[in-house]
Amino acid sequence: MFRKIDRSPTLSRFIRYLSDFLARQRGLPIVIGIVFIVIGLITQIVDIYIESQLLTLISVMVHSVGLLLALIGLLLADPLGK
Repeated sequence: MFRKIDRSPTLSRFIRYLSDFLARQRGLPIVIGIVFIVIGLITQIVDIYIESQLLTLISVMVHSVGLLLALIGLLLADPLGK
């Protein structure tokens, strides 16, 4: 099964495209992560006044995704640098 995935030309082209794109825009994942963290903060502030479980879930998820994206962006900035 993994040999089929390894030999996939579509997946190979996608990974090459993504690597080239991130090499040119090294700070983009970090900036997007920071934006997600700010959105999570705003939704947490709104949740204080509204007290909704759904809004709490959304704020925690957005905050966590933003943090992971920013950390991954920091880790990839050096290897993808030119």
